Amino acid sequence: MEQANRVIIVGAGPVGLTAALLLQRRGIPFVVLEANADLPDDLRASTFHPPTLDMLATLGVAAPLIAEGLVSPTWQIRLHATGERALFDLAVIADSTDHPYRLQCEQSKLCRILLDRIVTDGGDVRMGFAAEAVEQDTDRVTVTARSAGGEPERFAGTFLIGADGSRSAIRRALGFAFEGKTYPETTILATTHFPFEEHLPGLSNVNYVWKEGGTFSLLRLPSVWRCSLYPDGEETIEQALEPTSIARKLQEIAPSPDGHKVEEVRPYRIHMRIVDDYRAGRVLLAGDAAHVNSPSGGMGMNGGIHDAFELVATLTEVLDGAPLDLLDRYTRRRRPIAEAEILTQADRNRARMQERDPARRREMLTTLQRTADDPVAAREHLLRSSMIAGLRRAAAIA
Repeated sequence: MEQANRVIIVGAGPVGLTAALLLQRRGIPFVVLEANADLPDDLRASTFHPPTLDMLATLGVAAPLIAEGLVSPTWQIRLHATGERALFDLAVIADSTDHPYRLQCEQSKLCRILLDRIVTDGGDVRMGFAAEAVEQDTDRVTVTARSAGGEPERFAGTFLIGADGSRSAIRRALGFAFEGKTYPETTILATTHFPFEEHLPGLSNVNYVWKEGGTFSLLRLPSVWRCSLYPDGEETIEQALEPTSIARKLQEIAPSPDGHKVEEVRPYRIHMRIVDDYRAGRVLLAGDAAHVNSPSGGMGMNGGIHDAFELVATLTEVLDGAPLDLLDRYTRRRRPIAEAEILTQADRNRARMQERDPARRREMLTTLQRTADDPVAAREHLLRSSMIAGLRRAAAIA
């Protein structure tokens, strides 16, 4: 129960660890509680947008992250049958960011960079401590957590940041409503070293693709391609996960007599949900604990990191003497942006790629090509899809 003035962070993902390093740089004591004994290396987010890299640069972690990733100055939407595409070049927003590109890099690499900085500088991170209960009064928050095989321990602090993901124990413990929907399709994520770039002319590192009767995406990382596949027709999830089904879909993308050696496969359902308020007293939610969205467009993790920067900036003001109610500004700034610029935009991206009518696809592609070829329209589109416009809107909210 010592160090009652500290901030408690539950969750050692990119959001929780970003918040921890921000607090550390401000000299604010904290403890991070993470249920997993080690940082996971499974298939999660892999796209960093320009303003996120700008933010991480202020912490000195953008450069090492970029060194481990793949700089991607363009992204595209294409028709697989013909190779026609709308190509968006982020150079048109170079006057609005120090990083006019997407970085393709696993979020686990950011987490390891952040954790190393935090621990090296003496930060308190407790791996393998699962939060079980939360209590709060007017002055403090207390979290009960348990390590594997251990007795419950109590951690007290002035504030609690719940950054423990879409299944947030903190959100559930405090009864935050998490309204929204679950999309009907299941995405099957498969990784392979197969060199798609040598078989599909004009491919970018980030590609959203219409195929006959369906869709897929190809996202390149330094060592592998991440392929998002979907069940065909009446195919069940179990059937779509069969190696023969995955092999068939990869052959449809790029035929190869040697096949496509698949490294990892993971199915996942997609949700669109958001809490009504990011704050309950001295407890604040960030990242997937507060909002989840379709991964189309790669905005979920980025939005969570943006949450962390806004939240820690607001907490710093309160700890410096500003009224406690200033914390409501965090919700005012972040929730509308999450709803309108992240969830809605991701939902629109998903709906576009789920379109099956060839005529509608052709109409959409033509519109996108016109946008991409018009410097003014492309700039507006990229400022929004790169999340810069949303951050500007948020900063203007009192």
